[in-house]
Amino acid sequence: MACRLADSAFLLKGPHQTSIRSRRIATQCSPGLYDLKWENPLQKGIKHKGHSFSPKKIHIVRAVAVPVAPISEDSAEYRKQLADSYGFRQIGEPLPENVTLKDVIDSLPRKVFEIDDGKAWTSVLISVTSYSLGLFMISKAPWYLLPLAWAWTGTAVTGFFVIGHDCAHKSFAKNKLVEDIVGTLAFLPLIYPYEPWRFKHDRHHAKTNMLSEDTAWHPVLKEEFDSSPLLRKAIIYGYGPIRPWMSIGHWLIWHFDLSKFRPNEVKRVKISLACVFAFMGIGWPLIIYKAGILGWIKFWLMPWLGYHFWMSTFTMVHHTAPHIPFKSSNEWNAAQAQLNGTVHCDYPKWIEILCHHINVHIPHHISPRIPSYNLQVAHKSIQENWGKYLNEATWNWRLMKTIMTMCHVYDEEHNYAAFDQLAPEDSKPITFLKKVMPDYA
Repeated sequence: MACRLADSAFLLKGPHQTSIRSRRIATQCSPGLYDLKWENPLQKGIKHKGHSFSPKKIHIVRAVAVPVAPISEDSAEYRKQLADSYGFRQIGEPLPENVTLKDVIDSLPRKVFEIDDGKAWTSVLISVTSYSLGLFMISKAPWYLLPLAWAWTGTAVTGFFVIGHDCAHKSFAKNKLVEDIVGTLAFLPLIYPYEPWRFKHDRHHAKTNMLSEDTAWHPVLKEEFDSSPLLRKAIIYGYGPIRPWMSIGHWLIWHFDLSKFRPNEVKRVKISLACVFAFMGIGWPLIIYKAGILGWIKFWLMPWLGYHFWMSTFTMVHHTAPHIPFKSSNEWNAAQAQLNGTVHCDYPKWIEILCHHINVHIPHHISPRIPSYNLQVAHKSIQENWGKYLNEATWNWRLMKTIMTMCHVYDEEHNYAAFDQLAPEDSKPITFLKKVMPDYA
């Protein structure tokens, strides 16, 4: 355990003056923590070899061991230290087991569930305008400003995804046919089939942070990690350096395979796939005809990669942290998973506006029927009633570094085991990230 020397100094004056100051010391002590304090007892005079020293000239130091209680893992101090270490603003207390999801929903004001057509169509206007502005910026920007134009446009097109996301949750409009049409159209520039995504995403909400059943990202299973050297290397890169774009792999694996859907879902899945392939078959050739292959890269591919950066980043920040567990189905608790296992993260204002506040994510998991334009009001209510249980952060590099270098393979006791703990010889990408990623919080 740690032993701390209390801040102090003593001065021994003689022919050679020397100042000695205390410093923080880490050592192994038993059975507890101790504070070592400097004491300066008054001396009336000490004779040595014929010389007399004045009491003003010498101070005797005595170390006194004072036991300090270890920090409890249930304490606010421990959670604060953990939050600082991981890049969080707050790590919430464990939610009592007797609290149900219905208790949390019932605490919300009824107005947050109300659909407002004016606000819904305003969000469409914001996305169409910001995306059009982004395409204009790409067309006019010199090469050295293109990354900024791509960043803006990729963020703007993420707003289309959020609109389709609201439509899938039936929280966009009062007319459900309108929602299906708007959702399908909003997803087309992203090459996302609307119905397959909707079916899979509904299961994510029903089984959030359930180890095997959650259809969003979850920890790598140990047997999967050990199954093949080639697969292990692919997983290490996927959950390491390329994690901010790993949603591309998720998009390919989950949304185009008809065998992954129930028989009563397949018809609607086929309609969505037909719309996506029609967009690719008509839209891409038109872009290439007008602007060439480089134009397709500039106007579609780079903003699309920008969208996937946000899709991946938002997803992993919402549900991934060393202290947030994934549970087997027999241990899973809905209220704990949705309130205590979802992360609220603040991003720069322009990102919040273009992405329609989807990162105010805890109320969305409490009830997906809350429209995106009501999430902020709902979150304030949750803070007032359940604030001490919330996990909250402001986006920072330490948060990203924690997720990308620590949150890897499922461990029942510790939630996660890092790749470089289990396979250090294969984990050079993780070692590289630890060296190069900033640690600013």
